[in-house]
Amino acid sequence: MTEPANHVSSNLFHPDLSESLGRYAQLIVAHGLNVQPGQLVQVMSEVYHRPLLQALVSEMYQRGAGFVHVELSDPLLQRARIKGSRAEFLSSTPAFYTAKFRELVDTEAANLKVLGPEFPDYLSDLDPQAVNQVRKASYQAAKHFYTEGIERSKVHWCVVAAATPAWAMRVFPHLSESAAVLRLWEEIFRICRVDKPDFMARWDLHNQILTRRAQDLTALNIRQLRFIGPGTDLVVGLSERAVFRGGSAHSPKGHSFEPNLPTEECFTTPDCRLTNGIVSATRPFLVNGTMVKGLVITFKDGEISHFECSAGKAALEAYLKSDAGAKKLGEVALVGTDSPIFQSGLVFEEILFDENAACHIAVGSAYKSCLEGGADLSEAQCREIGCNSSSVHTDIMISSEQVDVRATLANGELLTLIEQGRWVGSFAV
Repeated sequence: MTEPANHVSSNLFHPDLSESLGRYAQLIVAHGLNVQPGQLVQVMSEVYHRPLLQALVSEMYQRGAGFVHVELSDPLLQRARIKGSRAEFLSSTPAFYTAKFRELVDTEAANLKVLGPEFPDYLSDLDPQAVNQVRKASYQAAKHFYTEGIERSKVHWCVVAAATPAWAMRVFPHLSESAAVLRLWEEIFRICRVDKPDFMARWDLHNQILTRRAQDLTALNIRQLRFIGPGTDLVVGLSERAVFRGGSAHSPKGHSFEPNLPTEECFTTPDCRLTNGIVSATRPFLVNGTMVKGLVITFKDGEISHFECSAGKAALEAYLKSDAGAKKLGEVALVGTDSPIFQSGLVFEEILFDENAACHIAVGSAYKSCLEGGADLSEAQCREIGCNSSSVHTDIMISSEQVDVRATLANGELLTLIEQGRWVGSFAV
């Protein structure tokens, strides 16, 4: 039987990108997921990304994966459901959906999510309440996966991105479609450090820098982070148990993996009761398929008391009404302007990239892994120490080259960590 031709370098890819594409697949499988022999792997992606998926699945089996399950989604079919389904069925999810995610945890599998929208605006004109209802139902059905698989790192998980014409034209509207796609792939490869043959060594060095920064931030025993810039004066109180994380995570068996490719952040869990002040978002971001722009938020005693935005207000309102924790913070992250994403001068309108270009806060669920002994905390203990719980988690970028970040330490000392967007002192590279 003649094998079908491999279309990895088809018309979706420029021939000059084939080497970088191969490195990207290697990076994702070997470093991002760190697939182990015999491991079950799930890959979740839109149907558009078939050429990249071919390279990824081939690489996974070469690494010894036991079985690779590829779950393809078509955004237009999701749109059809939300638009045409009766309201009482929007919260329905089949039992096999929950069982699938439970098996990923029970078998300590690997899970890869490929981002990159074929139709970026496919949900933007639908009822925000209906869109949010579907999202909440999916989250609840897979909650065990998030609390056990993700939070406890029992699943090797990784999120990556792939270019599409529609996304490329958003980032490079002045180029032709083909030129925009080529340029977006080039930026993805450069930012993910696969544009050169020594990409694995470069990632090892990058992880060392992020790990050291996170360890040094934890050792400072920070009690408050204050963000100061145009339209921003925000104080975020940290938990007494706060631990900063950055770079690779580790499974209970000691296997390392990279949850996000790319990653440039050092992040921790705040005390959700101790956020006060005003903050202006410095980049747009998606909420349930709708772009939120020009956002200004006021926090009082840990909760969003008011917000204004120039676009996406109805979607954000519905999102923030998801549950009691949706208006409180679950994460605060520090990113300097040394980030290659910031250095690109581009706004990607894709959270995986934009969150790694700037300091950010996240409304919604907190990471127990960013609390000392957090994995073993009960829900009651989490509430007692201000560890937020929610069905939502959305990053909001809040820094630029005009924003400073100052820390108040447990001993009362004030320390500048970031000045005009740049890491300072021992935190600078």
